[in-house]
Amino acid sequence: MTLFVDMDEVLADTYGAHISRYNSRFGASLTKEQCMGGEVWQQVPEHRERIWEHYFEPGFFRNLEPIAGSQEVLRELADKYQVYIASAAMQFPNSLIEKHQWLDEHFPFIHWRNRILLGDKHILRGDVLIDDRSHNLETFHGRSILFTSPHNIHTTGYERADSWAEVADLL
Repeated sequence: MTLFVDMDEVLADTYGAHISRYNSRFGASLTKEQCMGGEVWQQVPEHRERIWEHYFEPGFFRNLEPIAGSQEVLRELADKYQVYIASAAMQFPNSLIEKHQWLDEHFPFIHWRNRILLGDKHILRGDVLIDDRSHNLETFHGRSILFTSPHNIHTTGYERADSWAEVADLL
């Protein structure tokens, strides 16, 4: 079985990093719970551009925290299936190298040949895609699993996994 796994908000806590950077810069105390059902910037629309700038800051992608359970479960899945990391990495200048370095550190068992850092996921062909963005799942011709993130809690129409323990149970 060929399994594609997204990085941001599936393996790496991008959402939490946005909140942390926002709170640090503005002396705020924004939480994930306050943002449920939307993007971080939607809670503070007056700072939308500042939050968007995080993506362009050196170290943003390199210093993300792994999502709980992702390393252990993905290692088990990689022993059973053909696992590829499929992540959009062309839009932000630093993301390509930083995502590669991040994977080296946190997921060294995923060989560089099994890393697809691309611009659009519609080209993926395989059995399963785990992603937090429904627009990536819409065009996938295999089994689509929506990984829960604060921004997608109201999205319906997809098989869903709320945690990596649930991913392990599904696969």
